[in-house]
Amino acid sequence: MPDAPRKLVLAAPRGYCAGVDRAVITVEKALESYGAPVYVRKQIVHNRHVVETLEERGAIFVDELDAVPDGALVVFSAHGVSPAVKSEAARRGLRTIDATCPLVTKVHHEARRFSQEGAQILLIGHAGHEEVEGTTGEAPQDITLVQSPSDVDGLELDPDRPVAWLSQTTLSVDETAETVQRLREKTPDLVDPPSDDICYATTNRQQAVKQIAAHCDLMIVVGSRNSSNTLRLVDVALEAGARAAHRVDDAGEVKDSWLDGVAEIGVTSGASVPERLVQEVVEHLQGRGWPAPEEEQLIEESLSFALPPQLRSRRTRSARAH
Repeated sequence: MPDAPRKLVLAAPRGYCAGVDRAVITVEKALESYGAPVYVRKQIVHNRHVVETLEERGAIFVDELDAVPDGALVVFSAHGVSPAVKSEAARRGLRTIDATCPLVTKVHHEARRFSQEGAQILLIGHAGHEEVEGTTGEAPQDITLVQSPSDVDGLELDPDRPVAWLSQTTLSVDETAETVQRLREKTPDLVDPPSDDICYATTNRQQAVKQIAAHCDLMIVVGSRNSSNTLRLVDVALEAGARAAHRVDDAGEVKDSWLDGVAEIGVTSGASVPERLVQEVVEHLQGRGWPAPEEEQLIEESLSFALPPQLRSRRTRSARAH
C-alpha cells in the first residue's frame, strides 16, 4: 500500500499579537530616539531571538531596577509591573517608558476596582510569571493565586466579602473555563470581570491549533520555553488530537526522529514569535521532503495599539519580520 501523501499545514493566526508588536517597536524606537543603551526590565517579550536581536542593537535586559544606573532610560516589559516597581523607578529618578500590553493594563484596572469594592480576588495564573506578579502588586492584600482547577477545593474564603475572579491573559482557554466553573460551584455569587481577561490573540491561536491538530500527526509550535501562551499551544494541540506536539525555539531544534512515520505536520507559533522563525521551520521541513505549506485561516486579526506617549510623535514602522 503506498504511503499517504505528505502535507504541511500552517495555522493562522499565529505569531506576533498587537501587544507584542507594540512592545518590540517600543524598544526599537527608544533606541532610535534616545540612543543606546536602553535598559529593559525583564524580557520585553518571552522570545529568546527577539531579546538577542534587541541586545545586538543596544538594549540591556535586567531582572530588577537596581541594575539600572540612576537617571537612565528603562522600558517596562509587555507583561506589566506592579505599582511598587513604578514607585522605585520614580524614587531613583529613572526615565521610564511603559510597554505593558493594554490588555494586561485592563486586568490591573480590574484588580484595583475589585479591591476598592472590598472583594476577595481570585487570580487564575502561574506563580512566578511576570504578569501575575504585576497584577498581584495592584492589590496584594486582596489577591489569592489559583493555578489550576485542583486548587479550588483548598481555598478559604471570607463569607462576608464578595468574591471576584481575574486571569492571566495567556492561559489555556479550556482549563481557565474549568477553573471558573469549579469556583462558581464553590461560591455561586462569584463576580466576573467585565470582559474575558484571556486576550484575543491567545484565544485565536488556540482555536486555530484546534482547527488543524485533529488531522495532524505532528504539531510543531515555535516559541521559547518561558512563553506561557506557547506552552499552552502544545497542550491544546495534544488535547485536540495531534499524535505528537513539540515546542522549538527555531528550526535547529526540529529533530528528524519526530518525522518518522508522519504524513501531516501542522506548524504554529506563540504570540511573541517573529514570522521569520516559522518560515525557517517550513524551509527546514521542505528540505526534508515536505511540500509547500497550506495555510488554514481561522480568523483575520486587525487590532493594533498606539505606542507609549513618549514615542507617539515619531513615525513608527512595523517590527514584523517577513
